[in-house]
Amino acid sequence: MTIYFQQRTLAKSVNCTGVGLHSGKPANLTLHPAPLNHGIKFKRVDLQNQPCVPAHFSRVVDTSLATVIGSEGCIVSTIEHLMASFAGLSIDNVLVEVDTYELPFMDGSSGPFTELIHSAGIVELNGPRHYFLIKSPIELSQDDKSVVIMPAPEFKISFTIEYDHPLIGTQSCSYDINEQIFTEEICRARTFGFLHEYEYMKRYGLARGASLENVVVVDKDGVVNEGGLRYPDEFVRHKVLDCVGDISLLGLPLLGHVIANKSGHALNHAILEQFLSKKKYWETRAAHELYHTPLDSSKQVAV
Repeated sequence: MTIYFQQRTLAKSVNCTGVGLHSGKPANLTLHPAPLNHGIKFKRVDLQNQPCVPAHFSRVVDTSLATVIGSEGCIVSTIEHLMASFAGLSIDNVLVEVDTYELPFMDGSSGPFTELIHSAGIVELNGPRHYFLIKSPIELSQDDKSVVIMPAPEFKISFTIEYDHPLIGTQSCSYDINEQIFTEEICRARTFGFLHEYEYMKRYGLARGASLENVVVVDKDGVVNEGGLRYPDEFVRHKVLDCVGDISLLGLPLLGHVIANKSGHALNHAILEQFLSKKKYWETRAAHELYHTPLDSSKQVAV
């Protein structure tokens, strides 16, 4: 992992368009550079006064089908893939403008957002980048699901899924989350679902924007989509992608090892609540303090 000493933002504004997964509505998205300590904020330009919602776990209002944040009647839905791209590329400050309540789902992965950010370019700001440093393990379990955050010198995710389907079964993977790994191994893993779920949701007016262009659909025989999978273990890689996006809602980058077993958005959010309540288990430190180096002596260090 590369530890950046200074905060980062985009070099220029960029935009994209797409359709919301659940709403089926067209959505226009614009990413703007933002100043030091701004964080990631979502602005609803379609609403009166154009309210902003900070991308923080304290603003999460729903995790049943996607990660949804909101404030005073203003919501922004399905933010996890874009947030994963920001975290995977170590972006701290962006103003995100969207003209409806749900972000465009693109191809069901973070790939298009990652390409969009790369096309904008990344610049460093003149101010320190702070990190959450784990001092003691934090764990949470629910039935057969669990998440543990362990002390580590870098951000790492180890994930296991288990499905009663011969194509999926039990899959596990472990990644150090850095720009290269995220871009090459994680960001293109797509959302997946089973054919009976897909048909049910379509029948009842749910997932109106879902199609074989943005969801990997699995039936009893295998993958329905032409072209098959992008990776042999694309299913578990997508869970890692979602986890990267959800963990980023801590508000600062994490130096810790997340070990997840069959977790999803709800449990990912719950571990963040537990994390912030256990203040003796972590501390925040600027990168140059961690490495006992003057802020202006180096811009980054590999660990």
